[in-house]
Amino acid sequence: MLYMITRLFIIAVIPGIALALSAYLTDRYDREPIRLLMKVFILGCLSVIPTAIVERFLISFNVFGGLLGAAYQAFIVAGLTEEFFKREIVLRTAFKSHDFDEKLDGIIYAAFSALGFATVENIMYVVFRFATNPHIGLYRGVFSVPAHTLFAVTMGYYLSLAKFAQKDITYRYYLRRSWIAPAMLHGTFNFILMSNLPVLMTLFLPFVAYLWVINLRKLNKFYSESRNLFKVEYDKKNRV
Repeated sequence: MLYMITRLFIIAVIPGIALALSAYLTDRYDREPIRLLMKVFILGCLSVIPTAIVERFLISFNVFGGLLGAAYQAFIVAGLTEEFFKREIVLRTAFKSHDFDEKLDGIIYAAFSALGFATVENIMYVVFRFATNPHIGLYRGVFSVPAHTLFAVTMGYYLSLAKFAQKDITYRYYLRRSWIAPAMLHGTFNFILMSNLPVLMTLFLPFVAYLWVINLRKLNKFYSESRNLFKVEYDKKNRV
């Protein structure tokens, strides 16, 4: 029994840790302090608690059936709630830190918050709720945990645009978008799966591919900016 639980626990935590390490290594030119990243990750783990409380409260208001009920669960209960708390962690820790000094940083911090949340959520599903289903760990490792990372890329992208905005109206616009945009992507991901409609289910893999394409573009854009900033600083130092 203990061996089985240990094995399931390892299966549950590996995707989140692997993706967090990947995010850390992506920031090649001006890496964030590990202490702050660990703080964001741990608080992301703990954000499961208020998220679960709010979600349970919101579920009690779900008087809809069929597709409307699925949409309520996907967009309101899961999408808006989970992305709110994941974003709140970044806003209350890294957002105002002097270490958040380039646009790529927003994606890195958002990813660590999301992966903290996703890791605990994965443990709950793989170790406890569906311990007898060996396929859950594989499915969540391939789709669910990476999806949380992709939502985080969108969140971090707009958080960075907000942080470095020159005008207050632009700041507020991107700050709102840093919540709504990932929440809508999250809601769509869940809704396709919860609808139980074959027509919608055929859209699942194309939607996942879409998530990868748009978010890799966002990531590559800020990665290129980070590389260019590094080159400028490097050239300045060599001229001295």
